[in-house]
Amino acid sequence: MSSTAKASYKKLQGTLELTDSHLQWTQDGKKVPSVRVQLHDAASLFCSKEGATQVRLKLGLVNDDAGHNFTFSATPQEVAYAERETFKTELTTIIGRNRSSGVSAVGAQTPKGPVVASVLAATPGVLSVSRASTSRATSVVSEGRTLILPGQDAATDFRLRKRVLLANTELLALHKDLVMSGQITETEFWEGREHLLLAEAATESQKRGRPGQLVDPRPQTVEGGEVKMVITPQLVHDIFEEFPVVAKAYSDNVANKLSEAEFWKRYFQSKLFNAHRASIRSSATQHVVKEDPIFDQYLEKDDDELEPRRPRDEILDLYINLGATLEDHTETGNEKDVTMQAGRQRGALPLIRKFNEHSERLLNSALGDVPHSKRRRTNGGDGESFSEIEYDDLQDHESSPGILLEMQDRQRYFEGQLGRAGALGSGAEDSRDVIDVQSAFREFLMGVDEWESKFSQLKIERKSSDAALLSMTQNVSARLETKTKKSDFPPDLFRQLTTCQTAANEFLRQFWTSIYPPPSDLPTPASSAAQRSAKAAKMAGYLGRTHEKVDALVRAAVLEGVEGNRVVVAMKPLMDAVDHALAFHRARSAAVGGFERPGAKLV
Repeated sequence: MSSTAKASYKKLQGTLELTDSHLQWTQDGKKVPSVRVQLHDAASLFCSKEGATQVRLKLGLVNDDAGHNFTFSATPQEVAYAERETFKTELTTIIGRNRSSGVSAVGAQTPKGPVVASVLAATPGVLSVSRASTSRATSVVSEGRTLILPGQDAATDFRLRKRVLLANTELLALHKDLVMSGQITETEFWEGREHLLLAEAATESQKRGRPGQLVDPRPQTVEGGEVKMVITPQLVHDIFEEFPVVAKAYSDNVANKLSEAEFWKRYFQSKLFNAHRASIRSSATQHVVKEDPIFDQYLEKDDDELEPRRPRDEILDLYINLGATLEDHTETGNEKDVTMQAGRQRGALPLIRKFNEHSERLLNSALGDVPHSKRRRTNGGDGESFSEIEYDDLQDHESSPGILLEMQDRQRYFEGQLGRAGALGSGAEDSRDVIDVQSAFREFLMGVDEWESKFSQLKIERKSSDAALLSMTQNVSARLETKTKKSDFPPDLFRQLTTCQTAANEFLRQFWTSIYPPPSDLPTPASSAAQRSAKAAKMAGYLGRTHEKVDALVRAAVLEGVEGNRVVVAMKPLMDAVDHALAFHRARSAAVGGFERPGAKLV
């Protein structure tokens, strides 16, 4: 299979070529292709309509819906159309094969000339279309109803897995490469990742609370300078809940004196609406709005006195009560907290209290219909006042009171201690000196005398602090440079490197978890030793093909004009981990085959 045609890409003339493994476009006058797409990445195909001025073809990729656009430029246009149809027919067959098998069957063919096999084609179990389809049917179809989380129904379990994969593109790509191709099963893939499903389930089970935004309808300006207000049933419900006086005015006047449309029109033009605005500037608009004989009846005086109009009937929690500790430490003196006193700007008091009432309504909606007294009992009771003002950050939770020593005849122990102390006191003076508190206090005052002048002469060396700051700055700069530095590998080659690394890392994770199963809090049945041994052997077989994948990547890099040694260096940490796992598996298999003695342990 080989087709060529004259085509332009991004308004540049060149040659489009379809080989057994790639679709590539080379600009005229250059030898290295500018666009090189592996056929197993082809996902969708779009063509221009027959009779259009330009004969176009768009190829969408697996991880890139934008894909590439080509314009066939052969003359006359009938020739360009025929060439486009040839590419269309062959690409349609390839895309259908990709969708049916999940992976490309290019690796199973025997192309002419040196062809670099894809990363996925080098893995066991995908050497042919029929074998890949059978493996995929075994892993996906048969395990489609396998539950990962116990206690969940099949539909919920599937939905959680789908949401986790859609939220993590890298995990989705790994799932597509390994599970959809049949290399590992669905259960094996999610083993060790149950915490992701549990976190997603916890997120779904959370109940959304009421929005904390204060109801403040804002008019919209339309063409011609007119102002309109969009009224929805939810807005009406919020207004009635936030301002009960509006609900009372609605029930008193609608259907008797006013229609509903006229009611809302007059309300948004009244002083009552401006009094409900969540802005201190609304007081300035009260002088320009017109009076309304209906809504003016429901106006209330501004709540701008020192004491609020509606005091709270609940006893404040001592932890947040600023006046609870007003009389503490009177021996040293206390100054009144003037920073938290409201009323300096009298016009702000109604707005502050409006926000306080709104916050209280939000809290009450979250707590439910629970009496205030029961809330206080739930929080510890009225008698435990000290626990309400105790700061948890000041408590040493790691300290231990020690272990109580159990003694027999404890009275004789203390009598013996007193007898020895009396014998020492009769022969000599007590070694403990009596401290004179007044002289000690005078000595302390003399020590802190002129502390201001001594403190001003204190000099702290800056060498250590400057060195620490410089070290931290260099560390952050190095991390930022590493993060922002772009790879100079070609995009297609870099994607293959990433795919190979993530696949091998997953095989390594599956291998080591089968050797050393991690503890799990989930009530899932534990695998038997034979199952874990079979899984380890299976993963070791996949890991044994990693060298072939890396060799294929080196050959692909040479074709892309990249030095092959750079690929070897980039993949060396991965290869070291793979070699260590394979060496461990060989030693373990040899020990088991040679009847490993009891008590021996391989490390």
